[in-house]
Amino acid sequence: MIAHDRLSHALIFLGKEGSGALPLALAFAQLVVSQPVASPVVEDLFGGFTALESKPAFVSPEDIATMPAFARAEQLIHPDLHFSYPVIPKKSGDKPVSTDYITEWREFILQFPYGNVYDWLQFIGAENKQGNITADECNDIIRKLSLKSFESEYKVLVLWMPEYLGKEGNKLLKLIEEPPPNTLFILVAENDEQILPTILSRCQLVKVPLLADSEVAEALQTRGNVPPDTARQIAGISEGNYREALQLVQHADEDWQSLLREWLNATLKGGPVAQVKFSEEAGKLGREKQKQFLRYFNHLLELSVRIRVLGAENLVLGDSEKDFAQRLNKIASVSQQQAIIEELDRASYYIERNANAKMLFQALTIKLYHIIQNKTLILSN
Repeated sequence: MIAHDRLSHALIFLGKEGSGALPLALAFAQLVVSQPVASPVVEDLFGGFTALESKPAFVSPEDIATMPAFARAEQLIHPDLHFSYPVIPKKSGDKPVSTDYITEWREFILQFPYGNVYDWLQFIGAENKQGNITADECNDIIRKLSLKSFESEYKVLVLWMPEYLGKEGNKLLKLIEEPPPNTLFILVAENDEQILPTILSRCQLVKVPLLADSEVAEALQTRGNVPPDTARQIAGISEGNYREALQLVQHADEDWQSLLREWLNATLKGGPVAQVKFSEEAGKLGREKQKQFLRYFNHLLELSVRIRVLGAENLVLGDSEKDFAQRLNKIASVSQQQAIIEELDRASYYIERNANAKMLFQALTIKLYHIIQNKTLILSN
């Protein structure tokens, strides 16, 4: 778009959590503001025109990395690169704007480029407070973008999570529809259904796909020094969400497969005493580990379905995972596996909402027993 001078004045980078939509948008914005400024064509003393170029050639990302303007943009301190994101009041009665948190924002992007809104709000100490992009922030955006650019050809605004714009976002409609010359809006969103339709209709959509499992695994190995087998396992569970993968790395030493084997044995062979014992053990894991354990079970169930359809020889899997997934195929049909997946998803939802873990795993164990042994599909409202 930049190289061919087909740059829309308003873009939405739409990508699910962990897809890298924000790092991509930032790299795009940095490339735009770092381009050389067009030289004016001026009249000379004899009525002609100078030979100065009015439009300098596009500078590629590789070449622009050596330019001072790019160094400033990369550090997020370029004067023509502006940011907007959800914030909270620092004290009661405050009317916060994004600029109040610009130092924290630069630190956050440096440390957690794939972080989500929850990570950001915790980073600035929001705790249980709800972040917002307020009417005061919209007024500040209008003010900043009405000013002349300092050194770049473009003024660029990166607005992260427009889902947090309420009706006050309509203040920006006129500016987005008829912006000042060489003004670029880059919105970065996760869910287009939560964006004001009036804003969505005025922007060009750029869809950012989820990362491939192979890309996530490679990144974990090269950036995090994660062993290849562990990286592949984590990549499979995270399903293209690099943020999720980075969190799973922190618990990579957990032997979820042995724990799952213990659970299934207690459920199908051990009887009530073994089932209660496992529920007590699972209840002590902690909420994040409980969710990751259930996600790992879901991951193996999905692998078992793929093995049914594609054949084990056509899938790149670790030997232990392949063997476990094939064993799951022996004890449960596709419809039973689907019913289990739905129950696991529902359990994760309840864990996030602070359900009693011991009672939850006890109920889940009973449901799994009936789904597998009695071929009963649990129906819920």
